Formats: sequence, structure tokens, C-alpha cells
Amino acid sequence: MATFIWNGAGNGHLMIEGRIGVLGGTFDPIHGGHLDAAAAARRACALDTVLLVPARAPAHRASAPRAPAVHRFAMAALAAQGCDDLRVSDIELRYEGPSFTSVTLERLAALGHRPEQLFFITGADAFADIAAWHDYPAVLDRSHFVVVARPGHSLAALRAQAQLRARMREAAGSAPARGESVSIWLVDAATRDVSSSALRRRVGAGEPIDGLVPDAVARHIARHDLYSAQSPASCLHA
Repeated sequence: MATFIWNGAGNGHLMIEGRIGVLGGTFDPIHGGHLDAAAAARRACALDTVLLVPARAPAHRASAPRAPAVHRFAMAALAAQGCDDLRVSDIELRYEGPSFTSVTLERLAALGHRPEQLFFITGADAFADIAAWHDYPAVLDRSHFVVVARPGHSLAALRAQAQLRARMREAAGSAPARGESVSIWLVDAATRDVSSSALRRRVGAGEPIDGLVPDAVARHIARHDLYSAQSPASCLHA
């Protein structure tokens, strides 16, 4: 299983060379839309690896994730299984409190990853609220940002943002040059129209989720009775 592990002492960190995409999320559960975004970013920006980073407690959500962190990490690892260009990191799961993108990028920098080596992947819907993110605008200097179109959320509105327009680049035709200064890369791509909340509702209603999540993830959800109407929401993150 392709797994990237970082521990509190730093000596469990597996150093990855080249261009690293960083895709964070609650992954409650991870689904095809996440994987489509990772693949689109990898192709557009010539990434060597995409790192899946399950969040301990997403800063933008008041409620706790339904599934404990151990299951969300396991599902991300199952989604990455057999994919040489995917890794999974527990870098956000080892700390109490909310998971901030800026802090995670700082921790990766402390482990030797330069800003121009990192490509933080996010959806157009989430990036639309970038001004409300922790440590904005400094967070934009800690890595490249790769903004992928989402169903119902095109890139047109982002292109019209005057305050960020100078930093925006179209990730089409040719990949960013190696060592290029950090920028915001816009990726027009088709991704599956699926959300974790909709998947949880489907599981709770006994509806199938075939094709919406990797088969191994669907089996994990069924085996551990995650998201069923009888399973309580988790207040524990680990």
C-alpha cells in the first residue's frame, strides 16, 4: 500500500522528490470526485506524486466528521492502493484542533519541501472563499495552488477576481516550468458530481454507492457499518 507517514518527531517522514500535489479534505468518505481532481491536477501540472491528507478537524466545519480518523485514513489508503502516483499522509491527524492549510504547508516546508515543489489542490467552490482562510494572503506564498473546476462551480468567477488575477495562470497546454515561482493554476476538467454528504445519506438510506467510491472503500464502509442510520456520529477523531 502506497502510504506516506509523518510522525511527530519527524523521523518517520518519507521524503518524496519532485513535484508534490497536496489534496486535503475530510474524506468522510473519499470519493471519485476527489480522485478525479487529483488526476486532473497531476496531468495539468505534471505532478510526480499526489499526497492525500485527511483532516483531523476541518477548520470550516462546526460538526465533527461522521467517521473516526482511523477509518478516514484507511479509506484514503485504500483509494491509493495500487496507484504509484498517490500517497497518504497523517500529517494533520497527529495534531489536536482544526486543520489549517497554511499550517500543514508550513510543516511540509519544515520537512524540506520548498514552496515551488508543492501544489495544493482545491476545488473552485472552496477556493472562492480563499479570503476567509486562515493566514490569508500569506498562505498563497507557501505553495502553488491548483484550482480545479467542480460541477456547478466553473472557473469564470475566479478569473474575474481582480486582486488575484496577476497570480493566476491557465494550466492548459503546457505544465508549469520546474522551479517556477508559486502561482494559482486554473484547471478546467470534468470531475464526477458527487459529495461526501450525499454519499453518507445514500448509505444511511441503504442505497448503493457503486461507481461513486473505489470498490475497496465501499467494502470498508460496509464492513465497519460506517454512515448507516444506526451508526452514531463520531465525537472522536482518532
